[in-house]
Amino acid sequence: MIEHHDFLENLNTQGSLRDKLISAHQSIKALCPDIDRIAVAIYDPETKVLKTYLHSSGTDDPLSNYQSLIDQAPSLKAILEKGLPRVINNMVTFEDGEHQHTQRVGRAGYAASYTLPMFNNGEFFGFIFYNSRKRGIFTESLLNQLDVFGHLIALMVINELSSSKALSAAVKTTQQITHQRDPETGSHLDRMSRYSLLIARQLVAQYELDDEYLMHIFMFAPLHDIGKIAIPDDILFKPGPLDENEAAVMRTHAQKGREMIEEMIENFGLSGIQHVELLRNIAGLHHEAVNGTGYPEGKRAEEIPLEARIVAVADVFDALTSERPYKLAWSNQQAIDTLKQLAGEKLDQDCVNALIDNMDTVEAIQAQFKETPYV
Repeated sequence: MIEHHDFLENLNTQGSLRDKLISAHQSIKALCPDIDRIAVAIYDPETKVLKTYLHSSGTDDPLSNYQSLIDQAPSLKAILEKGLPRVINNMVTFEDGEHQHTQRVGRAGYAASYTLPMFNNGEFFGFIFYNSRKRGIFTESLLNQLDVFGHLIALMVINELSSSKALSAAVKTTQQITHQRDPETGSHLDRMSRYSLLIARQLVAQYELDDEYLMHIFMFAPLHDIGKIAIPDDILFKPGPLDENEAAVMRTHAQKGREMIEEMIENFGLSGIQHVELLRNIAGLHHEAVNGTGYPEGKRAEEIPLEARIVAVADVFDALTSERPYKLAWSNQQAIDTLKQLAGEKLDQDCVNALIDNMDTVEAIQAQFKETPYV
């Protein structure tokens, strides 16, 4: 009997996707020590934005928390249009490139790259990047080996994102089955999830947030009010103010939402989703207030998880600027003035500043995702 060590055995563990990417990188370095970085970027077809997601190079990464329109990255767009990978074995002029991402990679000293597009059932969803500080290393033999690892990495990413999307799909299906019981619209979810991502991106340095955190904020923010499905019609659809008893019932949606998330995770076999605690916090704690007067637990300040504080600001801003059965839409300036009043009392000051300091981006989101009925 021959003993054989499976050098990819770490991929069988329940570690995070980042840990698995690092393990794959270590295995690749056993074959080629000159592969210095592996990175994954995810494509959002709705906005045509390419966002960094994962990398294996520790803190030495030139493109953490970076995003760009695919149209503003012509070399990557050309890879997508051809559907074929790209090899650059000599990147001596990379730092002189026209675009920010090429300049940042060049300044990091990378001299060669191999870029592999990722597809899921024929649908493009991102890129894998292999980088080296040594020129001329990407031979045909090495490329064949990297292709195998590339498809393996793509499958791991698909599995991770599919689990999160399956949970989102479960929520949408539940909403349809219950005859669209939440009066908020699909456009509200599109906008507030992107406001949440915008806020999180502005807080990256302060809270040392990574790309995985940003991606999961974006994916999980739309699930914040799932608990409203359990609220009776006469309260959920009431056109006027709620009385004290009705308001108490409405406040139960946060705890009910957390319980529903737990049930869906169990029923759909999604316990392996990374950052699942982030999802629980968004659903259960986005109505907490920094002065301790929120619900359901009365948490204060930094006792409230950052993701809940982020979503709270995004949700309040969009609620104020959207028409509802009981109110007309406020102007952005009216909403900004109210956020400033709530900052430091109900809402997190840093999160409020992150949103109102980037109103150009907010207005672009509003223009793209105008108010439409939930379908």
